[in-house]
Amino acid sequence: MTEQGVRRGADRAPERAEEWIAGRRTRTGRRGDADAPDAPPGSAGPEAARRRAERRAERIDAGATELEQRLTDLLRGGLASAEQSGYGLWEETAARMVDAQAPGLAARVRELGALPGTGPGWPVRLLEECALLHLLGRGWLRRERLPQGLAATVRSRVGLPATADGPPVRDRWLVLAQYDTADGRLTTRRIWLYGTESGRTALLLSYGAAGRAPELALPVGLALNAELSAYPGAGAGGPRAALGERFAPAAPTAARPAGTTTARALARYGEALRDDPWLDSVPVTLERVIPAPDGEGWQLADADGDTALPLTPAARSRPGLWRLVALSGGAPLSVFGECGHQGFTPLAAWPEGAGEVVPLC
Repeated sequence: MTEQGVRRGADRAPERAEEWIAGRRTRTGRRGDADAPDAPPGSAGPEAARRRAERRAERIDAGATELEQRLTDLLRGGLASAEQSGYGLWEETAARMVDAQAPGLAARVRELGALPGTGPGWPVRLLEECALLHLLGRGWLRRERLPQGLAATVRSRVGLPATADGPPVRDRWLVLAQYDTADGRLTTRRIWLYGTESGRTALLLSYGAAGRAPELALPVGLALNAELSAYPGAGAGGPRAALGERFAPAAPTAARPAGTTTARALARYGEALRDDPWLDSVPVTLERVIPAPDGEGWQLADADGDTALPLTPAARSRPGLWRLVALSGGAPLSVFGECGHQGFTPLAAWPEGAGEVVPLC
């Protein structure tokens, strides 16, 4: 065979290869014009996104329905069976929620599975969490009937991604607190900000792989001249926002959040539950409170009243508790933290007036 004949043979694909190429072209055409090289950009983008969202919603529907059945079986068999079944059953259920593309439901199922046998009163706590999980599942299945804000909260709690589509708010944002939590899969960083001009409180969330710190880090006690955009719904434990453009380096400020009493802090948490029944806590600044022992625990007592807030079990075991006690020295001070059904978690404190913000976490 001549060299020219070899080149001509190389220009032609084998018969089986040609059949495969023709089939692939046919399959590519079925996926839509957007996949074709000459298709106009974005011609099928919105429609494809809508179909993906519908398919995911159908999977979550199936997952929520299955979860309802498992909760029904648990209550029918009695809460004592939860301790006998062990954690494996809950992990299997959580895996099913992951398969249903509902990571929020999966996380709550894992929390549920960790409760049995955790000390006195665990059946009551388990029943409470079952009720909240049932409420979330029913809320998702009936999301079309919910008010817009509550429906957005349900979508967020189930685990659907959301975008910070609120109008940007430029302010000098005082960094009140920053702390990390880890669950073996993910490290979550929570950063609380206070707008010194708008008076708003905002929460930034950032994530890192297990064992790695998230990239976003802000200096506690300094103010950041920047824009924030809010996420829809009540969201993850407070008014969640996304950090936008920064206009200047962080700098000191004498501005501090206005404080409230312990009684009003509890009332604020109760009011927030109407918009987000799955809310663990709300950000609150207490003014003129004194840390004091309360039996085996600690509490923050109003200096000018007879009410107090107990500290959460987690707060009692943190080194920040003794920093708070030392900062107070028996005198009233202002404390920023998270107030919820388990009590109050102090995150930062400062003497009366505009003293230096002391991180407690």
